[in-house]
Amino acid sequence: MGALIFLHVLGAVLFLGNIITAAFWKLSAERGRDLAHIRRVARNVMHADYWFTLPGVILLLATGHIMAALNGYSLAELNWMTASEALFVLSGLIWGILLIPAQRKMMKESVVAETEGALTAAYRKASLTWDVFGTLVILIPLIVLYLMLVKPF
Repeated sequence: MGALIFLHVLGAVLFLGNIITAAFWKLSAERGRDLAHIRRVARNVMHADYWFTLPGVILLLATGHIMAALNGYSLAELNWMTASEALFVLSGLIWGILLIPAQRKMMKESVVAETEGALTAAYRKASLTWDVFGTLVILIPLIVLYLMLVKPF
């Protein structure tokens, strides 16, 4: 069980660490107004999702389901595990439906912005979407983390 817990915590660190630091780097780059830096950060945030966030998700889901089964937690009834699972799925849906397209738009528009010398309206719109829904995608997993640690029901 110790190896499963280690891998589960590693998944949480990769997942939460990357989504929080991605937001930090994105916001910092935009505040700096260096268009070349904004372009690089927009691209690197997407790469980091594939290198860190996605493996974190896989580790969390795989080890979480194995440990739940080993400890007798049912996914067929309402408990902290099923609530966590539903919130995690909601976070994933927001990420897939809204954040990835916004990130792709920001990557594309940051190239245009660098050529034109200013951020485009399309970049700003995608960035706002990313900021608003990215905040939710950070807060929701923090709620899941709380449920995982406290197991209130």
